[in-house]
Amino acid sequence: MHTHRPLSGKRALVTGSTRGLGLATIARLAADGCDVVVHGLDDGTALEAIRAGLERDHRVRAVSSGANLADPAAIDVLITSTLSGLGGIDILVNNAVARHTGLVEEFTADQWDESIAVNLSSAFHTTRLVLPGMKQRGWGRIVNVSSIYGLRGAVNRVGYVTSKTALIGLTRAVALETARNGITCNAVCPGTSVSPTHEEAIARLAVSAGLAREAAETQVLTGKQPTGRLISAEGVAALIAFLCTDAAADITGAALPIDGAWSAG
Repeated sequence: MHTHRPLSGKRALVTGSTRGLGLATIARLAADGCDVVVHGLDDGTALEAIRAGLERDHRVRAVSSGANLADPAAIDVLITSTLSGLGGIDILVNNAVARHTGLVEEFTADQWDESIAVNLSSAFHTTRLVLPGMKQRGWGRIVNVSSIYGLRGAVNRVGYVTSKTALIGLTRAVALETARNGITCNAVCPGTSVSPTHEEAIARLAVSAGLAREAAETQVLTGKQPTGRLISAEGVAALIAFLCTDAAADITGAALPIDGAWSAG
């Protein structure tokens, strides 16, 4: 546990926070003193285990939600219940994601709709619902988890590229509207990071190509981050946590790469 808790007394909602970047982020915010809302579509037992662990390990209040972020009505209930349970939301991290692959002409309407709903529209809805309280208190932090694919295009990812690019546009619009309200809104753009999704891809390649795990990781990262290694989930979480501090009060409307120099090329 951190002895210095710069976010003590703040209340944070991190969507999609039961694994990968989301889990690393909510753990870091709790370690920094935030009461937290853990969110995910996991079964109730798994969700409760994460919630209870955060509360126990970091001595903060923690509540949980399994809201379906593709449904605006469910988002409304999520925010209302969070406001009731914690008294407010000071920090909002929009991290939940839906991933589908395929060429544009092969992409189904359902895949497209889910990509836009979860990756983009849910961030709009959570933001519009928490902003009144943030404005009233004169303080707030919103961090949208975009992607390297919000900065660069890619094939076979039309829903992901489109929604993550638009998420940066949402970030800029909100930042300008809240610039004088003590609120910041930023986007972080990770490269290929340590996550269950990427670990599974590396493991599949290792088996199919008969490669050692390290060689499979190198092949997966070919043409991506020049550092040649996966982005640390804890590193992304640390950047998000910094953006939530008072020291970052003048950083707003930014799209910050954390991609091992991928976007520099």
